[in-house]
Amino acid sequence: VMYDKGQGVEQDFKKAIEWYKKASEQGYAKAQYNLGVMYDEGQGVEQDDKKAFEWYEKAAEQGYAHAQFNLGVMYAQGQGVEQDYTQAYRWYEKAAEQGDADAQNNLGIMYYHGQGVEQDYAQAFGWYEKAAEQGDAKAQLNLGVMYDFGQGVEQDYNKAVEWYEKAAEQGNAQAQYNLGVMYAQ
Repeated sequence: VMYDKGQGVEQDFKKAIEWYKKASEQGYAKAQYNLGVMYDEGQGVEQDDKKAFEWYEKAAEQGYAHAQFNLGVMYAQGQGVEQDYTQAYRWYEKAAEQGDADAQNNLGIMYYHGQGVEQDYAQAFGWYEKAAEQGDAKAQLNLGVMYDFGQGVEQDYNKAVEWYEKAAEQGNAQAQYNLGVMYAQ
């Protein structure tokens, strides 16, 4: 990590990879996840979605939430693996159950749009709410939308504004726009 971040040493992605590989070969999940990131972003190695997927999967299978989330993203987007919303859901759910707000929000999106699961606004709302309460701006925006349009919850413009404001204060442009629309009406 020190070589990766340039903390106390000159930043050197190749050395970071060298050390991550040593730890990964011993089964250290966080190092496996970090190797996945390096391949995902092409830092110190040629960008390679398949290798990123392989390293994320090793860490995810050990219960590492960030890796589980990233596997969910890769399955949802068909990045390095065939697109599979059912598998995306599976990995998001594992990360979400550990409190990962991004995974919770993405589960909400899957329920909202019926991707890999039957469309269910109430389930979407529940997952958005978990993430929003942790301060996730995207989930706060999504809750605002659900209150604004009465999807999965009784329509409540005051609550919509409340959630839009929380997201807008974090710089979420869509929430800022939605607030403008609400104040212009």
